[in-house]
Amino acid sequence: MTATETAHAVDPERGTLAKAADENFPVAPFFLPRAWRTDLMAVYGFARLVDDIGDGDLAPGGADARLLGVPEDRADDRLLMLDAFEEDLRRVFDDTPRHPLLRRLVPTVRRRALTPGPFLGLIAANRQDQLVARYETYDDLLAYCELSANPVGRLVLAVTGTSTPERIRRSDEICTALQIVEHLQDVAEDLGRDRVYLPAEDMKRFHVQESDLGAPTANASVRALIAYEAARARDLLNEGAPLVGSVHGRLRLLLAGFVAGGRAALDAIAAADHDVLPGPPRSGKVHLLREAGVVLRGEG
Repeated sequence: MTATETAHAVDPERGTLAKAADENFPVAPFFLPRAWRTDLMAVYGFARLVDDIGDGDLAPGGADARLLGVPEDRADDRLLMLDAFEEDLRRVFDDTPRHPLLRRLVPTVRRRALTPGPFLGLIAANRQDQLVARYETYDDLLAYCELSANPVGRLVLAVTGTSTPERIRRSDEICTALQIVEHLQDVAEDLGRDRVYLPAEDMKRFHVQESDLGAPTANASVRALIAYEAARARDLLNEGAPLVGSVHGRLRLLLAGFVAGGRAALDAIAAADHDVLPGPPRSGKVHLLREAGVVLRGEG
C-alpha cells in the first residue's frame, strides 16, 4: 500500500484531497482568494472521489464503502458505489451527507447557490464508463465530455460568481478540449482499462486497429490519428480562449493557466511526433508559462 493509500485508508477525506498535488492543472492555486480556494477544494474533493469510484482507484480497506453504507464485500461493485454516492450527494442539498467530502461540500453549495446538475453529470459520466467502453463517432465523444468535463468548468464559474451563457459556452469548449487532450495522453492507460476514447469512425478512416494502440510505440497510422484529434482539441481551445479575456483579476490567471496547460500538452504531443503510446508526453514549466503569457495577452 502506498503512502497515499495508507493515508486514505485512515482518513478518506484527507487522502482524496491530497491527490490535488498530482493533477495536470492547479486545483486551487495560492493566488486565488481564500474563500474561492476553500470552495474549489470542496468541489475537487467531490470530483476526485467520483472518478476514483468510477476507475476502481479507491484505497484498499473499504473506508469509502462503509461511509456510503455499502457492504464491504460489495465495495468493488462500481455501479452500486456510484448509486450510493449519488444518494449521498442528494443529501448535500436537503440533509446531512454521510461522507466527509460531501459534508465539506455543504457550505460551498449553500454559499454559492450551486445546483445538483453539474455534480449529477459527473456521476453520470462515471456510470457511463462502466457501461460504454467505445465511442463510434466524434459527436458521441462530445456527448460524453458534456457529462465528464464540462460540469467542472461550470462549477468554477459558479463558485467565482461569473457565470453567463456566453462564458458557459466558452468554458464548455475549453473543458471538452482538455478532456480530449487527456484522452490522447492516456491512450495506453485507457486501453489497459478496456476503454478507447478515440472515435471508431476516425480509427477506421486512418486504418488504425485496437491492437495498434497496444504496441510499445505508435505506427504511422496511429500518429496520423492522434495528430487529427489533437488538431480538433486545439481548435476547441482556441474557440474557448476568449473566456479568459471576459473575466478579470485572479480568475483570469486561473483560466489562462487552463488554456495554456492544454496548449502546452498539445505541443508536447506534437514534439513527440504524436507517439503517445510509451506514456503521456509532458511539457516543461517554462513552456507552460510562455503559453500562459500568450493567452493573457490575447495573442492566440
